[in-house]
Amino acid sequence: MNHALILPVLLPMFVGSLLLFGARLSMPAKRALSMTSTVLLVLVSFLLLQQADQGGLQLYALGGWQPPFGIVLLLDRLSALLLMVTAVLALFALLYAVRGDDQRGRNFHALFQFQLMGINGAFLTGDLFNLFVFFEILLIASYSLLLHGGGPERVRAGLHYVILNLVGSSLFLIAVGVLYGITGTLNMADMAKRVAAASVDQAPLLGAAGLLLLVVFGLKAAFLPLYFWLPRAYASASAPVAALFAIMTKVGLYSILRVFTLVFGDEAGSLANMAQDWLWPLALLTIACGVIGALAASSLHGLLAYLVVVSVGTLLAGIALGTPQAQSAALFYLVHSTWISGGLFLVADLIARQRGRKHTKLVQGPQLQNPHLLGALFFVGAIAVAGLPPLSGFFGKLLLLRSVEPGVQAALLWSVVLVGGLATLIGLSRAGSTLFWRVGQSQLDSAELDYGRLLACTGLLALSPLLAGLAAPLLEYAQATVSQLHDLPLYHQAVLGGGAR
Repeated sequence: MNHALILPVLLPMFVGSLLLFGARLSMPAKRALSMTSTVLLVLVSFLLLQQADQGGLQLYALGGWQPPFGIVLLLDRLSALLLMVTAVLALFALLYAVRGDDQRGRNFHALFQFQLMGINGAFLTGDLFNLFVFFEILLIASYSLLLHGGGPERVRAGLHYVILNLVGSSLFLIAVGVLYGITGTLNMADMAKRVAAASVDQAPLLGAAGLLLLVVFGLKAAFLPLYFWLPRAYASASAPVAALFAIMTKVGLYSILRVFTLVFGDEAGSLANMAQDWLWPLALLTIACGVIGALAASSLHGLLAYLVVVSVGTLLAGIALGTPQAQSAALFYLVHSTWISGGLFLVADLIARQRGRKHTKLVQGPQLQNPHLLGALFFVGAIAVAGLPPLSGFFGKLLLLRSVEPGVQAALLWSVVLVGGLATLIGLSRAGSTLFWRVGQSQLDSAELDYGRLLACTGLLALSPLLAGLAAPLLEYAQATVSQLHDLPLYHQAVLGGGAR
């Protein structure tokens, strides 16, 4: 049994618990523990990525109890990729936070680690109930992280966020209960076989539970009409928290891809691909609504939050198309959008620190202390997120557009993505001209530029040209990931056979 597989869960859990019980430790000690844990997490994630790239599935049965009765963790190409994306994002967000943002609350580092525990567990679990458990862990941590730093705006956004997610958690539990009551199992691979063999009388209840899961995952992923919590929550959060939250919507999208491929996928009988008819129109409408919100945003934080919604719609379109080419393009775009969105939230905070009370409001403000440096960072992030060449966003959107066959779907996708990209560029251009050109004659005496924060921000944005340079091997990995994901007999054999395959 490969014990490295459980480290992405155990490492942040133990360090988070130590930080929680050692709440009175000095801030340097907390930072050292949290940073060491996150660096180790990056190393472990790359190790697991290398192991997953060999093509097999790895199973970890907790307590030695074999599936379908025991709790299992499953490592495949998809989970390994998302573990790596999360760890890298977390490292740069933490590098930013330790420059002073973590001092706004005594338990920031403990919560940060528990958040990583929940996210990593959600990506690794092979059990539907434990997907719910890890969802709850990451959500509980995110509730407190969203409120980190205090303030009435964060409290209002946090209350909205908590209430909606509590409703979503209740629906999740109901759906899991219905599925368990009918199939008698919670293991996703075993459930897939039982759903495929379900009787005609059982199919309507199973379908209702599946659609309930789609609503829950849609709330987590934040696509139309369930995205209304996201703009206010992301715009209100502190910079490192908003950067880490860039991976949160991907947990919902991952769950859709996993459950509706494995459990309700091609071999689910009368329930096969039941979500596809819903996902396609929702994806296009999510892109359109996100773009409209970005154009109407009155602050840079609000604009970036709506661009996260646009990225969700773009990813959902790739998943909804269902072809290997489209889903491979979606995985490439997922890596790009997560890192660049996180980097832009950090850039926005650097700008806000030099604008005083104007913060990131898109109104005339004082002259920036470092306009050329911050302008260059904003420009790189803007052209990357808008999908312009030569950065990674261009390759992600190009791959997605090329993946659709000529016809009605192609006309709709090309129109929405290209018009949405143009509108995104207009919104970012308006924001950039306001922040960097429509300025007063004087600078604030309190303006600052911390080089530690600058390093974290630059590091995340520098990943865009790196992804562009490594587009070929990353796309090859994504294609192998999609091929493995749709090899359902491989999952049945590996999980129910009790070992790596």
